[in-house]
Amino acid sequence: MNNFHGLPIAVLENDHIRLEYLTSAGPRIVGFSYHGSPNLLADVFDMAWDTPNGKYFPLGGHRLWISPELPEKTYVPDRTGLSVREIPQGVELNGASETISGVRKSVRIELEPGAARLRLYQTIVNESPSPLSFAPWSITQFCLGGTVLLPQPVGNTDPQGFLPNRLLVLWPYTCIHDARLRLRDDFILIRAEAALPPMKLGYANRAGWLAYWRNGILFRKSFEMRASAVYPDGGCNAEVYCGDRFVELESLGVLGTIAPGQEVQLNETWELYPGLDVPFIPAEIRELLLEK
Repeated sequence: MNNFHGLPIAVLENDHIRLEYLTSAGPRIVGFSYHGSPNLLADVFDMAWDTPNGKYFPLGGHRLWISPELPEKTYVPDRTGLSVREIPQGVELNGASETISGVRKSVRIELEPGAARLRLYQTIVNESPSPLSFAPWSITQFCLGGTVLLPQPVGNTDPQGFLPNRLLVLWPYTCIHDARLRLRDDFILIRAEAALPPMKLGYANRAGWLAYWRNGILFRKSFEMRASAVYPDGGCNAEVYCGDRFVELESLGVLGTIAPGQEVQLNETWELYPGLDVPFIPAEIRELLLEK
């Protein structure tokens, strides 16, 4: 396949992973798989909603947004204006300047030779004449049918144990009794099953990674956490959204005021594993994930 519902794509691959990206829209990643296995990323090409800027098409896969979520600033159509530059072991996707939001987004993708691993260097530049307040927001949509893993802080944050060690933020439509949600002290697990109303939660993720287990393949995205920084949505640098069509793993950068011409970055490492024999998943969690 050389197109995604009529939109042209190109491929990056090594002996372990295959990635598909749009060449005329975005920057967008629409395919990611291990050793020729099915695409892990969701396809919602038929989905759209009305915004102050016209129809917005999430498409599926991976996109770069700005937070906090404001329809007039966040939902900016990106179906045209992309430029592509090939680089060693990868590609650089440069989006069009967004006159509505005042920013320009770019994503540099670099595959690691000989490994099921890649790195995303995601940049947002303030191209407006005025300072802007936002945080970079990296969203990856997956097919339903798996389980999300959210590592939780364990142990004291001060010697006496007087101070809190966890932050959990819930959106208004989220039900704490949602059957998909399993709260544990060490991990939060979310079964990615189709249901409405949707569920969204966020937290301060000091571990610096999120994971998704589906059909024998484990995906992990890793990102930076700055302990003293201010993050959006009440202090979240990691969020998960699950609805009836897809589940999203989201990382967020620092919330700040960006001067004209200044840029901010939110970088991620993506890894795929053919199984759960990894040091960052405890044995008890492996057993839960393998339960039928």
